[in-house]
Amino acid sequence: MSVEEENKALCNRRAEAISKGDFDAIDELYVPDLAQPIKHRLAEIRRAFPDYHGTNIVQIAEGDWVANRFVFHGTHLGEFEGLSPTGERVTFEGLAIDKIVEGKIVDSWADFDIYDLLDSRLVQEQRKRELIEQELRLARSIQQTSLPNEVPALEGWLITPFYQPAREVGGDFYDFHFLSEGRRGLVVGDATGKGVPAALVMSTTLGMLQSTAQALDSFSPGEVLSQVNETLFSRIPSNMFVTCFYAILDPNSGSLSYANAGHDLPYLWHSSECEELRARGMPLGLMPGMSFEEKEIELVAGDGVLFYTDGLVEAHDPQREMFGFPRLQALVSEHGEEERSLEETLLEELYSFVGEGWEQEDDITLLTLRRSPSRSRTS
Repeated sequence: MSVEEENKALCNRRAEAISKGDFDAIDELYVPDLAQPIKHRLAEIRRAFPDYHGTNIVQIAEGDWVANRFVFHGTHLGEFEGLSPTGERVTFEGLAIDKIVEGKIVDSWADFDIYDLLDSRLVQEQRKRELIEQELRLARSIQQTSLPNEVPALEGWLITPFYQPAREVGGDFYDFHFLSEGRRGLVVGDATGKGVPAALVMSTTLGMLQSTAQALDSFSPGEVLSQVNETLFSRIPSNMFVTCFYAILDPNSGSLSYANAGHDLPYLWHSSECEELRARGMPLGLMPGMSFEEKEIELVAGDGVLFYTDGLVEAHDPQREMFGFPRLQALVSEHGEEERSLEETLLEELYSFVGEGWEQEDDITLLTLRRSPSRSRTS
């Protein structure tokens, strides 16, 4: 066998060793200075393409030099050169030129079209990330411009909203309606989904609630929800719906009438006790012809109500335990009547529960309605 044929055979053994991930064979075929970087590069490729297999398809040899045109196949299952796994089966072609002296590769140069594909995919991923960020900015803008700029100032009452969006914006909302005879409508809700679709549905729902409440100017929160449900049902995608708690406050008498469209139950604290405000009703937009049960309570001096969305109770700690409703109710019962802001207490408890490095999973909305302790009780 000629030297050229021996050198071509050695290059074929090299291709087989790379396909098998045989590091011992790499040490035998390359001089030490080349073997280590080759093995390092091979490890990177095989992590990204675990089923990698390559072969030489054309070889030209002259003296100590061998030119190898090669092709390899692999499934992209791991990160490679900043490119996230695609799960695709890919084929690459390239050219390697090797110098072989005394049965060892002493010099090697290779170029293959994986970089063309990488450049294309990286551009695509960057564009995808830019589009996602653009959508997030749009969703945040829709949501923030839809929420009220001012909080009603009512003598003897304190209304405190808190809103903290997650990175992937959800459909949380709250609002206040100015009604006749000094009454105020309060609403807290959540549209299903994330991003722009959820933001658009929440914005649409807020507008419907506002216009319906003011057009009816009714003492019936259930009637408001019923009419909004009829309109919303025909205007939102069939896979979406909105949970909503709507209350009407008469600040003079302390009366709070309310109806619930499938939303998390608010908590009332009164005389060192904490209870849920229950009222039956399906979420808005699910089906037409729905009615909503109405209830009414009287808030006296020192009483308060916490309205909220599920971003708080569904937060998880590192062991995937949920913050949960029992924990929230216990905290409201313990701290509801304190002068300190209930929102601050709840958030401190939340951050302690989830620990450092927590990534917020959903929007968090809290709204407290409190009757001042200094106001005399209604007989």
